[in-house]
Amino acid sequence: MAAPVAINSKDVDAFLASCAASGDAAYDAAKAVLQRLQDPASRAAARRLLGAVRRRFADGQEDECARTFHFRFRDVVLDPHHQGSQQRKKLTMMEITSIFISEELSFTFYEGLNQLPDPVFRDKTVAELECGNGWISIALAEKWSPLKVYGLDINARVIKIAWINLYLNALDEDGLPIYDGEGKTLLDRVEFHESDLLAYCRDNKIELDHIVGCIPQILNPNPEAMSNIITEKSSDTFLYSLNNYYDIQSFAEDQFGLGLIARAVEEGIANIKPMGIMIFNMGCRPGQGICERLFLRRGLRINKLWQTKIMQATDADISALVEIEKLCPHRFEFFMDLHGDQPVSARTALAYMRSGGRVSHAFSVYSCQLRQPNQVKKLFEIVKNGLHEVSSPLDLSFDDDSVVGEKISFLVYLASLLKDNKPIPYEPPAGCLNFRNLVAEFMNSYHHIPLTPDNVVVFPSLDVAIESSLRLFSPALAIVDEHLTRQLPKQWLTSSEIEIHKKGGADCSRAADAVAVIEAPCQSDLLIELVRKLKPQVVVAGIAHFEVYSGMEVAFAISGAAVCEALSQTIELLEGHTCVISQHYYGCLFHELLAFQIGDHPPQQERQPAEVKPQMMIGFSNSARSTLKEAEFFVPDSKDSSVIHMDLDRSFLTVPSSVNVSIFESFVRQNITDSQTDVRSSIEKLVGYNYGFPGEDCPDIAEVSYRKEIMYGSTCLALFNKLVLCCMQEQGTFLFPFGTNGHYVKLAKFLNAKTLTIPTNVDSGFKIEPMALDAALEDAYENKNVTRAWVYISGPTINPSGFLYSDGEIKDLLSVCARRAARVVIDISFSGLEFQTDGWSQWNLSTLSYDICLCPPLSYFMLGELSLELTTAGLEFGFLISSKPSDVEVSFRNLSQPHSTLKYTFRKLLGLSQPHSTLKHCFRELLGVKNECDGLFPNLIREQKEKLKSRANKLTKTLESCGWDVAGGHGGISMLAKPTAYIGRSFKMDGFEGELDGCNIREAILRSTGLCISSSKWTGIPDYCRFSFALESSEFDRAMDCIVQFRELVLGDD
Repeated sequence: MAAPVAINSKDVDAFLASCAASGDAAYDAAKAVLQRLQDPASRAAARRLLGAVRRRFADGQEDECARTFHFRFRDVVLDPHHQGSQQRKKLTMMEITSIFISEELSFTFYEGLNQLPDPVFRDKTVAELECGNGWISIALAEKWSPLKVYGLDINARVIKIAWINLYLNALDEDGLPIYDGEGKTLLDRVEFHESDLLAYCRDNKIELDHIVGCIPQILNPNPEAMSNIITEKSSDTFLYSLNNYYDIQSFAEDQFGLGLIARAVEEGIANIKPMGIMIFNMGCRPGQGICERLFLRRGLRINKLWQTKIMQATDADISALVEIEKLCPHRFEFFMDLHGDQPVSARTALAYMRSGGRVSHAFSVYSCQLRQPNQVKKLFEIVKNGLHEVSSPLDLSFDDDSVVGEKISFLVYLASLLKDNKPIPYEPPAGCLNFRNLVAEFMNSYHHIPLTPDNVVVFPSLDVAIESSLRLFSPALAIVDEHLTRQLPKQWLTSSEIEIHKKGGADCSRAADAVAVIEAPCQSDLLIELVRKLKPQVVVAGIAHFEVYSGMEVAFAISGAAVCEALSQTIELLEGHTCVISQHYYGCLFHELLAFQIGDHPPQQERQPAEVKPQMMIGFSNSARSTLKEAEFFVPDSKDSSVIHMDLDRSFLTVPSSVNVSIFESFVRQNITDSQTDVRSSIEKLVGYNYGFPGEDCPDIAEVSYRKEIMYGSTCLALFNKLVLCCMQEQGTFLFPFGTNGHYVKLAKFLNAKTLTIPTNVDSGFKIEPMALDAALEDAYENKNVTRAWVYISGPTINPSGFLYSDGEIKDLLSVCARRAARVVIDISFSGLEFQTDGWSQWNLSTLSYDICLCPPLSYFMLGELSLELTTAGLEFGFLISSKPSDVEVSFRNLSQPHSTLKYTFRKLLGLSQPHSTLKHCFRELLGVKNECDGLFPNLIREQKEKLKSRANKLTKTLESCGWDVAGGHGGISMLAKPTAYIGRSFKMDGFEGELDGCNIREAILRSTGLCISSSKWTGIPDYCRFSFALESSEFDRAMDCIVQFRELVLGDD
């Protein structure tokens, strides 16, 4: 091998001369040397030049070199006490004035890295963020022999210097490669790239085993994006201060100067392998709790590798931290000198520094790994691409490790469900098919009971499941576990029917469909003795109950297909359905249980049901039997085709992104406070603005007679269920107008409530006329033995006709009700989407006269739902506002109990399925947005109204062209039409045969086209059917085609 060529001192002098002018000149000279180092032909000579320059300023002359020539060399000593694979004990590093290196921070960080065992980095792909002059990346490669280290920094100049330092240490003084034990050089193991955090790795699809970073966290008032203003031409002063750069990152940690680290962590989650480790420094001025929470709330498990105290730089301005302390209760943590153990606030620290003292703060190095790596990575990917607004409130820190997997799995599912702004899918009242499948599989796998989804019915809660089942069967006597009777009607628990049953059994005379319940002890032998002696028809005992999200509950019953169908119909009438989100959550639980397999588990014999004699089975109650026979229920999709639903009381229009963001945010937050879930003031503001509260403008009324109470339910139907029971309890009678929502009428009949009808007609838009109401009430009191009348009024938008009551019209009706001492249920749940309002006067019930409100007192209930009002398309939230006059208070008290597990200021109805606290928070946020009249949300509501108006016009034209007489409405999501051209026509197809009328036309259209509407059996108006038109665009177009297709099948060319 030829002898190395010596470097001429003139070359050294020339290099120094080119550096002397300025820092920029020194950088240009260094960059020219780097170009020679990158060229294999000139590499050795360039390395020898750097060696000669370094020797020129040996023996403590480094500072003189920096002052004169704007660069210097220094040795970085690797701790000789740490054992590893490195052969050398120090690295040689070049520095220029535009690169700031905090020796104390970087060496403390390296000390933390040294706490890890040697195999952690060996043969791994590693990225170092904010690598600076590259010494840690080079030291890491030198000591642990990783497969590759990517040193990344946003500063273009430091990347050039880092490459120079890599060549300085990869080549010896003669410019020859230095090989390690594996025959590799540092050039094989290390690369440096200009990159905003992990942008280089992301763009080049590099998946990392580990990520390390000593990232700055000092507040910078300049909010401009750093990547747009940092260039090689930036001044020395600016680049030197880059260590302190802090762009506003849109994270909750921004206020503590930790936003850049927060972004690094989230980028790391996307780029790191599932079992990878991230290691970051953390200056703990915000406090240990704040610093650790940055990692914990992103689903990371943390380990503190190293901690020490470092002195706060004397020229550092911490006044910004003092300002933060003024605005919030948080206190930063500083220490007086290095030895103090008692932390002091930023304000105290600043005062001490200005008096000549020195302060320090804790400095920690954390390693962190994902707790549920695959799920957390998927969740952050969805959040980034569709729900990025919830990044700040996202909180995956769970106190109970046993629920981490289930909760994160659920959040992933929920995020994927919401990210595309589609409405939540409508599921059968029996429950989501997927959830019922999981329940059936679980019962088969764990309990060896052969089930299908048809054997499973889902309920909103255990209390609802028990009460609904007892109402369906109406047993003369039921024995129920004492822990499960808390929410049952009190009259069932105090019923005198027990004596009748004891004397003569189930066939003895008793009140129609009356139920008597005995509370059973938990002890099994005592329960058996009670059953043997009392011979009840129904026994409810031993039901397991668990909750993971406090207050979020579902229940399910398993039985034969016929019973399950009846239970499903009961739920549809009394509750509507079970919250889809709750079912998805517990579906994730069942999925996890089914994924858990026990090896070498001996197969168990399938359990078969005992033989049952049909004559010994209890039947359904009389009212349930007749109602289930008459009512129209949800029609599920068949195996071969899907049903187009124009028979549902919900919207399928596109959901605004702000709605889905609010839903998801409510579930990803932790420790939501009572005040954050209190929607009372928001609902009062909404109702007061849109409708007004009766008599509120009259001080005498507001102070003397009316005390509003607001109650909440998972659905509006569930609340109406309780109103009917309240009416029955005071021996009242419900009066429904012709053309009332069919579910409400059938619900009252199912409960065996007394009902009467108020006549309406098509000429008035099926509105109640004051004279007709007055006559109906007079007849009820004088001829129908009615002692207390309850009048149901749907408005301003009438469901299902879509016509509107004006302010004058509703006041006339309330005047009649007040004069006749009738209670009024004002159902506003289908209002808020009025799209044809020319000549219509908005309600202002607050201006009701004194005579109407107090002589005698008007007793009213306002029944509302926020799903249409807030365009949530499938997420329901019902509320009931009661005027609470004194003579109704007793009735409600008997039905109400404070929830034992929720600390809210409102009360809930007995047995009422409550919306979960996360949904209360969600709707509170949405109401806040909606109540901002000048914001984006009102514009979205206006857009939906225009879309509904367009749909209504198109549906009207299509129906009229196909032989229907349309009673066109002016608001809401449905209208009525009469099949005039079809009545009396003979039709035969797909199992249907007969003369068409207003009742059977639903089945005929469904069988022939797949379109499902509500017939006159549902509307209660002879021959008038209901069409809901708030469908997704393609479904609406298909529905129009079905209407035309049915015309061609029945009428042909007529």
